[in-house]
Amino acid sequence: MSKLRFGAGIWHFATYVDRYATDGYGEPRNVIEAIDLAGKVRDLSVVDINYPFFGGEFSNAEIKAALDRNKLGVIGITPEIYTREFRKGAFTNPDPGIRRRAHELITEAAQVVRDFGADYVKLWPGQDGWDYPFQVDHGALWKNSLDGVGRLASENPDLKFVIEYKPREPRVHMSFDSLARTLLGIEKIGLPNVGILLDFGHAIFGGESAADSAQMAIDYGRLFGMDVNDNYRSWDDDLVAGSLHPIELFEFFHVLRKNNWDGVWQLDQFPFREDSVATADHAIDFLKAVDRGLEALDLKALRKAQEEHDAITALRIAQKALFGAF
Repeated sequence: MSKLRFGAGIWHFATYVDRYATDGYGEPRNVIEAIDLAGKVRDLSVVDINYPFFGGEFSNAEIKAALDRNKLGVIGITPEIYTREFRKGAFTNPDPGIRRRAHELITEAAQVVRDFGADYVKLWPGQDGWDYPFQVDHGALWKNSLDGVGRLASENPDLKFVIEYKPREPRVHMSFDSLARTLLGIEKIGLPNVGILLDFGHAIFGGESAADSAQMAIDYGRLFGMDVNDNYRSWDDDLVAGSLHPIELFEFFHVLRKNNWDGVWQLDQFPFREDSVATADHAIDFLKAVDRGLEALDLKALRKAQEEHDAITALRIAQKALFGAF
């Protein structure tokens, strides 16, 4: 088995509120409590942490102490540029004061990345986009998106900035909505420290092949991170990785292995009603099986089948390797 590192968004261990259960799906937890839960997961080594820290006023030292006692590191810091303050956008907000506030918040998050020795600042501009025809000037919206990211990357050349694209939600149309659009934007920005965090669920929700999207991001040298989860393709359900599309997930990891991509295998799941520790353990067990399946994959036979575009033979080879790994 290859040497793997597993991670998770710290929100995996929080409790959630939606428009139905407005009182939440459990008792509220703060970030320290979430870190302590994450520490109970077998084989979890890093977490992605929201900034500002949720559930109270906590210093970096207090967060570091919680991480240390749970033997966890930090892979990324995700500034919350999608909350009420940014409901009309962060990079694209019509109010220049709010755009400036987004820049300041992300700059603060960049320093937290340095303080924790994390890999990147993760940008998920969920409120940047539009909902109705004629609502925005599309050229101006796109320019503000690229200018906002580009300015941050140029001011912090020592750090990586990763953009996590998603087709929609909370905006009906998000500015960074697909691999192709995000990659075009990054190439236009033209800086080496801007890349993509490819969320498997967002890719398939958007009608993409996650394996194909990964290959394209790698070809351009822009795949800086990834998240895995699953959904029914009609919404970003953030279900357990491999629960619905195991073969597509297997192909995704095959592409990563084929290209010697050795980043963290990161969970981005939302166990609304499930035990968060058990859910993470189960997902990591599945990912370990995926890794065993990759080791068992008959690459010579697979290459021959792919050269001939022999779908049935290729699928038989993949299924034998994956399902024989359990």
